[in-house]
Amino acid sequence: MGPENVTTMEGFILLGITDERDLKIFCFVLFLTFYLFNLSGNLCIVLLITIDPSLHSPMYFFLANLSFLDICFSSVTVPKMMVGFWIQNVISIKACIVQMYLFHSLGFSEGVLLSAMGYDRFVAICHPLRYRIIMRRSICFYLVFLSWSAGLTTSLVNTLMTSRLPFCNVNRVRHFYCDVKPVIKLACRDIRVNEMTLLYFSGFICTGTFILTVISYFYIISHLVTHQSSKGRPKAFSTCSAHLTVVMLFYGTAMCTYLGPDSEASIESDRVAAILATVITPSLNPIIYTLRNKEVRNSLGNIFKTSQYW
Repeated sequence: MGPENVTTMEGFILLGITDERDLKIFCFVLFLTFYLFNLSGNLCIVLLITIDPSLHSPMYFFLANLSFLDICFSSVTVPKMMVGFWIQNVISIKACIVQMYLFHSLGFSEGVLLSAMGYDRFVAICHPLRYRIIMRRSICFYLVFLSWSAGLTTSLVNTLMTSRLPFCNVNRVRHFYCDVKPVIKLACRDIRVNEMTLLYFSGFICTGTFILTVISYFYIISHLVTHQSSKGRPKAFSTCSAHLTVVMLFYGTAMCTYLGPDSEASIESDRVAAILATVITPSLNPIIYTLRNKEVRNSLGNIFKTSQYW
């Protein structure tokens, strides 16, 4: 495209999910319900773990950080998406780049944190006598710091490469938030390098953290089969089931989005996966961990009893 045909844009229009008015109302109410449940449920878990001394252990320390990440992760995209149900959803290029950076950094951080939680379960089950020594407070803080720093730094690559692209003429993003794949398609320059970087770099991080989690559970299962008594296995599996459920939901949507084929049909599947990742999964995490965890249920019950007493 020659310079005379290039018109620099000041912003994008996020097309959202649907153009049908009745469906917009339904989606707004549904997603608002999920978002409020996400905020209240995850905030409740953070406060509960903070104020209850019986939950001051590495597993719950990681869970509190995961809940805080879920709140931030959804808040980056969902409020802006809900605005788009009522008015034309316009976002400046700078705001779009910032949203893209925050979304990917929080997503990468959650992937690393889930790997750390898998390692925590590995130590607890395979090396219970050394658990307090290995998973001491300094190590837990280091793993959480690593998850945040890894997300904040690795997401810079795709974000900076996208910010250097020239955008002109077409400004309609076929998504409800600024993600790398739909945004770079609007650039008036060859984007093959950007696409390859997104595929290999994001794919490396996604599959790398997933493989680390799988390795932890491989050793956990091997230990349970060869060393654990039949009576102790159900309890051990119950401590891992909630984390495994969250891992499958998180990596299932991430791999569908960033490791799937790049085509017109994939755009729609990416939006469905994004709804699962940003709206539904963060709202389900509090249910998954509270319903499957006896200690959290007991702590909630004690707080309710105390509040009724006063």
